[in-house]
Amino acid sequence: MKSIIKRFTFIFALMMLLNSCGFYGFSGTSIDPKVKTFSVSFFENSAPIVSPLLSQTITEKLKQKFISETSLSITENEGDFKFSGNITGFTVAPISAQNTDNASLNRLTITINVKLVSDKDPKSAFEQSFTNFQDFDAARDFSQVETELVNDISDMLIQTIFNKAAINW
Repeated sequence: MKSIIKRFTFIFALMMLLNSCGFYGFSGTSIDPKVKTFSVSFFENSAPIVSPLLSQTITEKLKQKFISETSLSITENEGDFKFSGNITGFTVAPISAQNTDNASLNRLTITINVKLVSDKDPKSAFEQSFTNFQDFDAARDFSQVETELVNDISDMLIQTIFNKAAINW
């Protein structure tokens, strides 16, 4: 019994040490401990086709991701991590044809360019384009599925950006 208590105490102490050191947390982030704040500039939509709520959706989801999954504090501007960018692509295209030359599936693709600047952790800085897509039944009216598709694709894009910035993938 004493052996089990010693093991439990050791594991608990190790978990507390790792969690409190600031470099690695159990959320999986590996953000430099010098980085305490972040800011997100509004993501302008410069795509040829503009979805009205996409800029706001991307901007707010990026903020929420870092608020909920890191210990960083958000600031209006000039955070230790400064995110900026723009939406460069929003396209709907057929991806599979039926024998009648009509598409059975369409694909919504969203591309955003993201720039991360960090004076406190320059090695984490990047500027990169991120793209993701969702397929949907071509028989459905796009206006009926657009909101759901945009939300799903935005979630995937934000996760990829988060992985690049906070987990160093």
